[in-house]
Amino acid sequence: MSAEVHEFQVEARQLLQLMIHSIYSNKDVFLRELISNASDALDKLRLQALRNDALGADVSDLHIALEADAQARTLTVRDNGVGMSRDEVVALIGTIASSGTAKLLKELKDTKDADAAAGLIGQFGVGFYSAFMVADEVTVVTRRAGESQGTRWTSRGEGTYSVESVGKAPQGTAVTLHLKPVDAENQMHDYTDGWKLREIVKRYSDFITWPIRMPAHATTPADMDSGSGAESSEPAEAALETVNSMKALWARSREEVTEEEYHELYKHLAHDWLDPLETVRLQAEGTFEYQALLFIPSHAPHDLFTRDHRRGLQLYVKRVHIMDDCEELLPPYLRFVKGVVDSQDLSLNVSREILQQDRQIQMIHRRLTKKVLATIKDLMTSAPDRYATVWREFGPALKEGLLGDDGNRDTLLGLCSFASTHEADEPATLAQYVERMKDGQEEIYYLTGDSREAVENSPHMEAFRAKGIEVLLLTDPVDEIWVTTVPAFDGKQLRSVAKGTVDLEAGEQDAQTDSDRESRQKEYTDLLAWMTGVLTEDVKEVRLSTRLTVSPACLVSDTHDITPALENMYRAMGQDVPHTKRILELNPGHALVDSLNKAHTERGDDAGAGLSGIAELLYGMALIAEGGALKDPARFAKLMADHLAV
Repeated sequence: MSAEVHEFQVEARQLLQLMIHSIYSNKDVFLRELISNASDALDKLRLQALRNDALGADVSDLHIALEADAQARTLTVRDNGVGMSRDEVVALIGTIASSGTAKLLKELKDTKDADAAAGLIGQFGVGFYSAFMVADEVTVVTRRAGESQGTRWTSRGEGTYSVESVGKAPQGTAVTLHLKPVDAENQMHDYTDGWKLREIVKRYSDFITWPIRMPAHATTPADMDSGSGAESSEPAEAALETVNSMKALWARSREEVTEEEYHELYKHLAHDWLDPLETVRLQAEGTFEYQALLFIPSHAPHDLFTRDHRRGLQLYVKRVHIMDDCEELLPPYLRFVKGVVDSQDLSLNVSREILQQDRQIQMIHRRLTKKVLATIKDLMTSAPDRYATVWREFGPALKEGLLGDDGNRDTLLGLCSFASTHEADEPATLAQYVERMKDGQEEIYYLTGDSREAVENSPHMEAFRAKGIEVLLLTDPVDEIWVTTVPAFDGKQLRSVAKGTVDLEAGEQDAQTDSDRESRQKEYTDLLAWMTGVLTEDVKEVRLSTRLTVSPACLVSDTHDITPALENMYRAMGQDVPHTKRILELNPGHALVDSLNKAHTERGDDAGAGLSGIAELLYGMALIAEGGALKDPARFAKLMADHLAV
């Protein structure tokens, strides 16, 4: 079949150009990415061969080979792993099938920091494209295990690529880079230099569990200079040597492993280009033995909150890779954690179905969860800056644990930090909030909303601001849900300032205050009853407010009713939730409310359309003030215009 020419997907083409133009200054990492991809392909083939006896794949000597040709200026990274079909080549290399692509590209173009840009690229797991940092042209020859025909993919990274079928191709994938000229000033090294390749493998890929092989020759620049074996004089059939140790880092003692080695393992596992924030080791011995090496990333992946996000740890049994993304090892709210668990007691044929019921896996799940949470808790005191990073990047995910992980709920509550009216830039823990509570205050007050600005400017906050009472500002979507399931912290009830009644003067009022309230309530009784009738389609009650000091009106939910935001969330998830009417509260100290009451007193219930229109305006203004949507904006605008014209 003749070669077909295709265009890269627009986003892939843009990302390629960013790669080619040295968005990452350390070009050596291209080899780490290609070796990592080859290692993944070998893992997949071993798993498929284990589960499918009819696959017919050769798994007798799985390995990765590096083949350099100094005269032709090429470097080939070859594996005999699972390989790709023609359709897979187009799907995996020609497109970026991931949500959030446009956002990523914008962030890449806006960032001025090369390392930050590299981190953004790492989120997409498109390390293959890094080959174009060092190559003018890249050729991929691949054949999927179990298939007879191979595929050749070629591109210069300039917007198009060609794909053609090839009759003879070995099982696996060979990526050949036609290297750019050596340019020391721009960090373009000679990647046909055997010593340089060994250096990169040792630094980035020494822990890979598959052998990485190269022709045996001099291993240091000094050896080369002494004439003991120049690259160009190697025989065509040079003996091969394995250049990585293949030692599992989690099986070695802490003293044997450097921090840099841990970081490189993390980058291999997570396909990230930045170092992890924290490394967590755990070793269990006795009747049930396993080792775990976990990493807390320094940034959230772009798809952390999408259905496409792949979560879970790599599972090994006796150093044999069993599966990627083993979801049973950690709860969903810790899906950002990467790492490896190696068990000595599980079966090599373990399946996901078996894992869901396995007692040992459940034990690992509990211990790993507690270990990760304990690590984050330790950071709160030992490294506040790193804790702040964890909470900024993963706080919304951690709060999901408050919904279902009853066994760790108290620990999670202790880890939570929230924006607060106490201090603009410093989030508050619940413990700090309780410590600052005013004398006589028995509840932890909070308000949910779409943004900090919207919450801070909410009419519901007026009395709390006037009294200097701290309020937590909860603006993550998950906040709307977890606050309904967490009743208290440290014996203090959590209370929304937008629900139920509020009496901030309880305990300090005297007989005169009580008398004033009773008098005011009596003064407004007729107006409140009339307005409840006028607005009966929209509200369940109209009453006087004790939470307003400036605004004329606000809408509140009954104590046990769900909020409009939660209603909308349930509907977005396909649940049929009945509409819940709310309560309209009026500020009797506001001139508009006072004048409306006087007019109603003069005219009675037959006040006419004019006063009814003002009642509708008060309801509409309260709805707008909290960010709600008017049912009939045109009618509201007309009522406002008519009232202003009087």
